[in-house]
Amino acid sequence: MKSVLAFAVFASVLAVPAAAITINGDTTGGATWQRTVGGAPPTGLSSVGTAVRFETTQFTVSAAGSYSFLATAGYDNYLHLYQGAFNPAAQFNGVLIANDDFPNIGQSGFSFNLLTGTSYFAVASGFANSDFGAYVLDIRGTGDVLVGGVVPEPASWAMLIAGFGLVGAVKRRQRMTVVTA
Repeated sequence: MKSVLAFAVFASVLAVPAAAITINGDTTGGATWQRTVGGAPPTGLSSVGTAVRFETTQFTVSAAGSYSFLATAGYDNYLHLYQGAFNPAAQFNGVLIANDDFPNIGQSGFSFNLLTGTSYFAVASGFANSDFGAYVLDIRGTGDVLVGGVVPEPASWAMLIAGFGLVGAVKRRQRMTVVTA
């Protein structure tokens, strides 16, 4: 019994906490689009949300795995996840999942497995054309969520570090060379 308890304590110390990021946004005054209906992936366009205001957040992740998304707003909101690119005029290109009322009106979200080295777009919008305003988007998962850029693969980091090391070694060697006249 003691060994099981000791293992549980040891495992909890080594457990890596899930990474999280909070994004504060506002769809007021944003561009409009005809959003899709919910689904994984969505297959239809909304007849209620024909000109809803939206805001996008581009991000990548540092580790592949499951990530949970929760958008909270003071209005009936909607959340979409796109991979690769987002074009509001081509709603089905790259859409992975969309959700409303998770678990209530004013919250939308889902869980989804993400890959490293891939650009994703979280698209926050309203349910109906009159639904817009401030929202908070929380993304939690196995790795870091990096907003606005592409995450280099580990091999790229290793090459970058090795390159800096090589440049440093060359510079050091140049300083050590003594010129005699």
